[in-house]
Amino acid sequence: MSAETLPDTQHRGLIGLLPAAARPYALLARFDRPIGWWLLFWPGAWAIALSGNMRERWDMLLWFLLGSIAMRGAGCVYNDIVDRDLDRQVARTASRPLASGAVSLKSAWIWLGMLSLVGLIVLVQLRPAAALVALASLALVAAYPFMKRITWWPQAWLGLVFSWAAPVGWVEMDTGVLAPMLLLYAGCIFWVIGYDTIYALQDVEDDALVGVRSSARAMGRFVQPGVGLCYLAAIGLWAGAIWTMRPDLLALLALAPMACHLGWQVLTLDARDGANPLVRFRSNRNAGLLMFAACAVVGLSL
Repeated sequence: MSAETLPDTQHRGLIGLLPAAARPYALLARFDRPIGWWLLFWPGAWAIALSGNMRERWDMLLWFLLGSIAMRGAGCVYNDIVDRDLDRQVARTASRPLASGAVSLKSAWIWLGMLSLVGLIVLVQLRPAAALVALASLALVAAYPFMKRITWWPQAWLGLVFSWAAPVGWVEMDTGVLAPMLLLYAGCIFWVIGYDTIYALQDVEDDALVGVRSSARAMGRFVQPGVGLCYLAAIGLWAGAIWTMRPDLLALLALAPMACHLGWQVLTLDARDGANPLVRFRSNRNAGLLMFAACAVVGLSL
């Protein structure tokens, strides 16, 4: 099977060990693709690390990880409920459980509720102020699946959603300052636009046929410099966040590995090769770890 038509969900790894009746639900929540919850988790982990309170509040990293797994799964179920008709028309997504009929619409809503209950367990671990910030994201999440129908830049809206753990984590750490959080959050938004544009390159032909809009289609032949500008903006904003916490040139050097990794993604990106964008997109799990190390180095030195 070619890279261009690789199904979006597959019975592989631990998913293949589940009972047959449970597999469609695991696939619906994308448990077979952990990259999604890593990308949701990292901004919150960065905020916790950069705050300087990670040593005392290390348990929040575990709660944020659990919350990311559950809420990313819930978000995927909701997205598939909204997009089930579109998914049937795209080769990569036609095999998704709702689009293929492996899971009924009613069962999908029940599964969404169960995943949301796990998210609620995580929510009650937060300070009231942080919990309110977390709840504020629900409107953004609910609107996201419709963005590809009304704007050429649904990736920008996804940036608002997938970066939301950063303000939640920062408010939970109760640092008393907001400027670093705002800069960190803004940088995360540009990072998400960049990596999700890379991801969208897999579907540009199908998206054009069914009328789905994306930043990859909007950038066209300028997608490589476009992603590069997004990543450059992210690094600049993150540098500002670090500088507001510790105004030291040596502290900014902590960003060098992340900057080099993002530069590699851009310089080696080949939109004509179906496998190339997927590899670059998935590498952002490692990019997140590099950024976490940078935030931890700065935060632990405060």
